[in-house]
Amino acid sequence: MKEARSRCPINLSLEIFGDRWTLLVLRDVVFGGARHFRELLGGEERISSNVLADRLATLVEHGLLTRAGDASHKQKVTYSLTERAIDLVPMLAQLSAWGVRHLPVADAYAARADVLNAGGPPLWEAFMDELRETHLGTRRGEVPDGPTVTERLDAAYAASATDRTE
Repeated sequence: MKEARSRCPINLSLEIFGDRWTLLVLRDVVFGGARHFRELLGGEERISSNVLADRLATLVEHGLLTRAGDASHKQKVTYSLTERAIDLVPMLAQLSAWGVRHLPVADAYAARADVLNAGGPPLWEAFMDELRETHLGTRRGEVPDGPTVTERLDAAYAASATDRTE
């Protein structure tokens, strides 16, 4: 790791997240369920393969993702969130809420952000538990009754897409 410019917590965080692509890669893993290079490469923002490879390496280096071989295919790699990355869910939810309030956000993305915003910290914690189960094989809380947070986010996105086609 290179030497940080200062020990300020905002600076240190920006040393990792200070470019547009790093948070978008994390967004696609956290909210989109992407786990493989090709899935991440297919994002709407059209990241180049060399930039994606660099950002994935940075996220692994900083302990936000782990990298493991995929049992289904020898040349495929699976990326998983670490607890450090899962801890970013509240910040990502707040960043999304800010974007919805102040920027021309697409309806589908606003729908997901609205679910997170309406649910607040209790929903974020439940989502973080789902991510722990998926990526780490552990859970802190109990499995709630009813739809998962992921299912609620996907339903909001799908409903928004349906509204646009009618």
